[in-house]
Amino acid sequence: MNYKRLGKTGLWVSELCMGCMTFGGEADEATSIAMVERCVEAGINFFDTANVYTGGRSEEIVGKALRPYRDRVVIATKVRARVAEGPNGEGLSRYHIMQQVEASLRRLQTDVIDLYQVHSWDENTPLEETLSTLNDLVRQGRVRYIGCSNFAAWQLCKALWLSDRHDWARFDSIQPRYNLIDRVIEMELLPLCQAEGVGVMVYSPLAGGILTGKYRPGEPPPPGTRAAENKWFLERRAKPHNIERAQRIVGVLQQFDRPLVQTAIAWTISHPAVTCAIIGARNMEQLNLILNGWSGPLPPEEKAVLDEASALPPMN
Repeated sequence: MNYKRLGKTGLWVSELCMGCMTFGGEADEATSIAMVERCVEAGINFFDTANVYTGGRSEEIVGKALRPYRDRVVIATKVRARVAEGPNGEGLSRYHIMQQVEASLRRLQTDVIDLYQVHSWDENTPLEETLSTLNDLVRQGRVRYIGCSNFAAWQLCKALWLSDRHDWARFDSIQPRYNLIDRVIEMELLPLCQAEGVGVMVYSPLAGGILTGKYRPGEPPPPGTRAAENKWFLERRAKPHNIERAQRIVGVLQQFDRPLVQTAIAWTISHPAVTCAIIGARNMEQLNLILNGWSGPLPPEEKAVLDEASALPPMN
């Protein structure tokens, strides 16, 4: 396992980060703990969850599973999504953040969160309020670093400017979606992150399973797949044009020596701006497809082949 510094910080994280969204839901507690132990065995020291995942159960399981390894792992969680009724049950206000950081610390069984991230933009809260609150948490020692997720380039740029202007803790990382059929962040976000030294934790490197080749154009999704069980994913991600693009790319992925899923993930971390790829699994079999024989980023010549195969049509 290779390790990289997270942005401009001195924090070293593994090139694979275990995403824990399935914990307590699609993966029961015993399976989730076993997967955490397998990750630690493979050299993964970075684990990402959120207060909203499986109603807080994900954080509880992560805290329990990582307790024996707490002094050598990096725990990341998030705040923003609705977790309670009422107008203040969601968002990035000082009220909501201060309330939720305490709940996350309790569930994670820790006295400090290594990386505390805002889950998405909140148009109803001044960015200054959010950033000053996060800065207070860093100064108080309850949070070590802060990051954001699902921000557009202009939103990240504004946040960095405000932090610099007020001498606040700044976003040291961002979580965007990135894979061989969704390369839009290469246009503005990745160049910004390279220029400003912001770490990039990409999620959905397999496009939610679309890049595994399990879906066929014009055919219903196979039983047991995410598209078959999740209407939102079927309508928003498993669109016909994405399935068609994925089929062409899968044919290229199959030409390489390493397993298809590993090649697709390795392509994402081969971009010089990317710090790590967030992987996910519902069971040990899926996890081992990624970890068994993992060999890191792609050689330049292999990356070039996939770059060409997945290139978007030129804009007129």
